[in-house]
Amino acid sequence: MAKIPTEIPSLKLNDGTSIPMLGYGTGTAWYKSGDDGKIDRKLIDAIKTAIKLGYYHLDGAEVYNTERELGTAIKESDVPREKLFVTTKVITNIADIPNAIDTSLKKLQLDYVDLYLIHSPFFAKNPTDFQTAWASMEKVKAAGKAKSIGVSNYLQPHLSATLATATIPPSINQIEYHPYLQHGPLLPYQKSSADIATAAYAPLSAITKAKPGPVDDYMAQLAKKYYVSEAEVSLRWCIEQGIVAVTTSGKEQRLSDYLRVTRFRLTPREVEEISKLGLEKHYRGFWQDRFGADDRS
Repeated sequence: MAKIPTEIPSLKLNDGTSIPMLGYGTGTAWYKSGDDGKIDRKLIDAIKTAIKLGYYHLDGAEVYNTERELGTAIKESDVPREKLFVTTKVITNIADIPNAIDTSLKKLQLDYVDLYLIHSPFFAKNPTDFQTAWASMEKVKAAGKAKSIGVSNYLQPHLSATLATATIPPSINQIEYHPYLQHGPLLPYQKSSADIATAAYAPLSAITKAKPGPVDDYMAQLAKKYYVSEAEVSLRWCIEQGIVAVTTSGKEQRLSDYLRVTRFRLTPREVEEISKLGLEKHYRGFWQDRFGADDRS
């Protein structure tokens, strides 16, 4: 398959580093329930395909149990390390972050990651728990084991507790984000408090798992207008808002198609209309046990 000539845009974070705004995820469909040491060759090949196509932002996590595959794919791809942006996350071993990052780096066969995230806030019982964990994250950055540090699935109270004693603010918060889960005042709070960027996981939910819904017709219109798929419109909607989009697929053609997001722009009015229509429905695909049925936070 011919590689589409393209350049994925980057977003500058509050610590001065830059993150590619389209990332390839190794969770969801690739998640392994146990780390029994067995290697998923299919995932390695899928990651190598993504890298070949130009996906240099690779998103992993200790809890996915796919860090070994990610590390092997990076090694076999022969792409210079400095061209890649590698993310991993800690939650299983949140009580011992120094050991957790060393374990992840060993599995990844890397000296450092570009971004290290606390995977969820639900480990904490009080503000001190957030602050203690974040102090350990700051030490990871100081040691050169992560260029940037951030969080995932944090809401405003979690960020507020963290920022109260932070010497380095989180650079990014990776959250479930799509038209049917826009999180109300969370993103403006992140911007105003410490210029914390947003990354979206499950950005295609409105046109996949959450169908049918109020954005369907408008997404179809835009896809026809720009000669792309509704998936590419969904990804572009994130990028137009300055939000990093993390998605995945095991199909080379689909990954290639997603790169068309670099070849068209949505107008501000189109972005606004998708957002407006999205507010007519609520859908949360992850952490449902932690939220009420209509909790949009």
